Amino acid sequence: MTSEPTNPGSTSPSKGALLARFEDLLPGHADTGHELIERYCEPHRHYHGLSHLADVLDRIDEFAAGKHDLFTVRLAAWFHDAVYEIPAREISNEEASARLAIRTLGRSGFEQEEIGEVARLVRLTETHHPTGSDPDGELLCDADLAILATPADEYRRYVDAVRQEYPRISDEEFAAGRLQVLLGLGGGDLFRTNAGRKLNPAANENLTAEATALIEQLGVADQLDPDAWPLVT
Repeated sequence: MTSEPTNPGSTSPSKGALLARFEDLLPGHADTGHELIERYCEPHRHYHGLSHLADVLDRIDEFAAGKHDLFTVRLAAWFHDAVYEIPAREISNEEASARLAIRTLGRSGFEQEEIGEVARLVRLTETHHPTGSDPDGELLCDADLAILATPADEYRRYVDAVRQEYPRISDEEFAAGRLQVLLGLGGGDLFRTNAGRKLNPAANENLTAEATALIEQLGVADQLDPDAWPLVT
């Protein structure tokens, strides 16, 4: 039996509760729900597990407005981290998850337009940068990134959990990779839904504090172009 990794700051949801949510979303496809849940229970997932999935689904409900296609966004949430290999293979985990969604939903009788939209949303969680008018993309990305705006102690537990997912790399390698992630996220408004925008100040504070600590740890302050470091606003 696989373990159920916990998400920092959350109570780990039961498989049964999540399966019930999937069956409410897609009745008659419990086998697909079981398969996805088992993927999120893989033992190397210290952050990207069942609790993360449940948190994203909860945040979708919290941030949603009438303009969103909630069925499609929720379905994309179920698939967005369905493949989580470390290190990733020839393609990114997000791309692999999107391809899994295409195969799975194709067998379930979905129309190609619906499948394509779910896959597009899953792929968007690689960059978290929706462009143009994309309310569904904004909703999924806001839900996925909401952990960044949690209180400092919970944010620290989240970072520690992510670190545990990379046991084969050194602290220095992880710090360098993590800094690149933060530099890609920082600056401007991370959250774009009307309900999510209130999280921007807390998220930028957390990102700035972590990035500052990493820069000090790595001793690379003199190697960074201050104008290219968008975290401090």
